[in-house]
Amino acid sequence: MGVILTGHVDVPPERRAAVLAALPEHIRLTRAEPGCLRFDVIESPDTPGRLLVDEAFATPADFHSHQTRTAGSPWAEVTAGLPRTYDVTGLEP
Repeated sequence: MGVILTGHVDVPPERRAAVLAALPEHIRLTRAEPGCLRFDVIESPDTPGRLLVDEAFATPADFHSHQTRTAGSPWAEVTAGLPRTYDVTGLEP
């Protein structure tokens, strides 16, 4: 079974332009990672400033590698401190 993460990131208006500018590269790099089965981030049609996140990785190791890569990435810098609400399944307890 793979690892699935779904949820959202809330972006305040004053940070929206910078976050949206960084998003395409974050998506491109993530989709190129080994074990990435799906990685989609879209703006919510219902909640202004909310990015909906839906991702899947083949194994827990692939998911952890993704988390490690992004921790020091420009995406981590531009989204630092933003509220995130995620549900993750497929990881060992």
